[in-house]
Amino acid sequence: MHPTLHQDDLAKLILRLTLGLLTLLHGVSKLIGGPGFILGLLARHGLPEALAYFVYVGEVLAPLLLILGLWTRAAAAVVVINMLVAVALVHLGQLLQLSATGGWALELQAFYLFSALALVFAGAGRYSLGGQAGRWN
Repeated sequence: MHPTLHQDDLAKLILRLTLGLLTLLHGVSKLIGGPGFILGLLARHGLPEALAYFVYVGEVLAPLLLILGLWTRAAAAVVVINMLVAVALVHLGQLLQLSATGGWALELQAFYLFSALALVFAGAGRYSLGGQAGRWN
């Protein structure tokens, strides 16, 4: 097999692990601290509080699937949706702002969003439990 193909699979693994682990840390924090912040946020926007529990899907379940390489495209799509909702509910006022150090105020959110979007298109690669032949990988 051509060496570039294995390098592409390794790149997908690195992207999956980075996005999955960094997103999972946010989820673990919410598991420990509870969904109180999200409940209040949804209430302030007139949205049903029950939606707050979907944060666990976007920040715990989806990242675990990314790390394992199972249903990678679907899990990445969930992270994309999670980030779009987070930006809309929390960070929309920062959309055109720069940070104190000159970077975009939403660069972290953009990293999560666009890394997840890349995985929606790229899939898991061969170094995954689902394998590259799986429909959602």
